[in-house]
Amino acid sequence: MVIGLSSILAASNEPPNATPQDVFDGMRQSFQAQKAKGVHLKYQWQLSGPQGGEWWIEVNDGTYKMGKGKIPDPNVTFIAKDKDWVAICHDQLSGTWAYLTGRLKVRGDQGVARKLGEMFP
Repeated sequence: MVIGLSSILAASNEPPNATPQDVFDGMRQSFQAQKAKGVHLKYQWQLSGPQGGEWWIEVNDGTYKMGKGKIPDPNVTFIAKDKDWVAICHDQLSGTWAYLTGRLKVRGDQGVARKLGEMFP
């Protein structure tokens, strides 16, 4: 189960009408390289809706790459509507509640999903 996902996923300081791209742009600024030492993980997002799309992050021993599209063999995939993802990242929607009600799906290891928040607080 996802616990405290809203604190796990980095939220940029964007206004409430922010897009998923704004959220990912904000994550770039919050990366903590020391928390990613020895980490080799791939994250995928599949967001539906008018501002939706696919994004990915690959963490590799203290560095990361981020982009739009698909990444092969992700360790964790987050699936949600664009507006729900933005709301989770801005603490306007509880990540746990979104998960429990099916508005957020997490495919893969929950511990790996939580690790994202340590690297992108």
